[in-house]
Amino acid sequence: MTRSGEGVRDVVLLGSTGSIGTQAIDVVRSAPDRFRVVGLAAGGERVDLLAAQALELGVEVVAVSRATAAQDLQLAFYAAAQSRGYRSGEFAVPKILAGPDAATELAAWPCDTVLNGMTGSVGLAPTLAALHAGRTLALANKESLVAGGPLVSAAVQRPDQLVPVDSEHSALAQCLRGGRADEVRRLVLTASGGPFRGRRRDQLADVTPEQAMAHPTWDMGPVITINSATLVNKGLEVVEAHLLFGMPYDRIDVVVHPQSLVHSMVEFDDGSTLAQASPPDMRLPIGLALGWPDRLPRPAYGLDWSTASTWEFEPLDAEAFPAVALCKAAGERGGTAPAVLNAANEVCVAAFVAGRLPFLGILDTVAAVVDECPARERATLAEVLESERWARARARELVDERTRVRP
Repeated sequence: MTRSGEGVRDVVLLGSTGSIGTQAIDVVRSAPDRFRVVGLAAGGERVDLLAAQALELGVEVVAVSRATAAQDLQLAFYAAAQSRGYRSGEFAVPKILAGPDAATELAAWPCDTVLNGMTGSVGLAPTLAALHAGRTLALANKESLVAGGPLVSAAVQRPDQLVPVDSEHSALAQCLRGGRADEVRRLVLTASGGPFRGRRRDQLADVTPEQAMAHPTWDMGPVITINSATLVNKGLEVVEAHLLFGMPYDRIDVVVHPQSLVHSMVEFDDGSTLAQASPPDMRLPIGLALGWPDRLPRPAYGLDWSTASTWEFEPLDAEAFPAVALCKAAGERGGTAPAVLNAANEVCVAAFVAGRLPFLGILDTVAAVVDECPARERATLAEVLESERWARARARELVDERTRVRP
């Protein structure tokens, strides 16, 4: 395996057509002497983009989760080659893996680093496959840890094998370099507050999906953006921080920081607090994760200290936004409870976007499903997936019931 300062690292990108994946390719473009992409995976809905990425990067293998997309991908690859003026024999057609297990197979492909930028708990099996294969895992798929925390932790073979990509956890990892583990008092995750910061709970009853999608800082996919509006995203990050850094839940706090320039902080026993600050540009934590423990030369630009600015920090309104408390409770319960919460939330977010569930109904329904979920302290991958199936089915039932009684 290529280590720090030892040449080009071979990289596999899972979720290459999504927000994290496309920005990771930007990072690779900026450092061709550091990284070589050997494999790409995507769902199969954007085959034209996936084909163009594969052609540009000259990858060995491409994976699509939708089996019927394999032929479309092959045709799109030839079309992309033709549009770029390539002649027959001037390019190599990559191997194509297709089907629901394609990304999992690709995650174990020979390489140095796997970046998992998939969305949802479908990323859990690829995460486990990458770790079991001994690859360094740059993890942006937080649902892997949330749904399968103990499984993921057990699969980690060395201290630096799992590197976080989320800006908050990347910030914590950087700040933790400033002291010993036994000197840490607490971790502080920052939250932008989303588009509804400052609103009371009763002012959230009639918000629309369009309003919830208008995030003030980050440009993200729809699921993560809605989760940021409810603050479920921040609650899941608390669970993730607990699992990544071994910190008890009562020593992980959340503070609202609307400027999104301080990405998280670590407070030490002597009262010192170290904060990581940078513009809200995901290329920085992506570049750090791909190059860990080394920093890349300017994958993103730093802060402008030549102009005056104000940074605000506010306490979290737990009454209007109970998601963090709900996620902490599920995390403390452990077992499959976090997986149930995440799966139910995915269903409820989809129902909200479709106009079948009000904004406040998302967390109300998720809480009801978590309360009903069977207690299961330890679980295999199959049992985690079964718990998720139950949670999704139960969430759909509750959404249907609510829809039927709507006036």
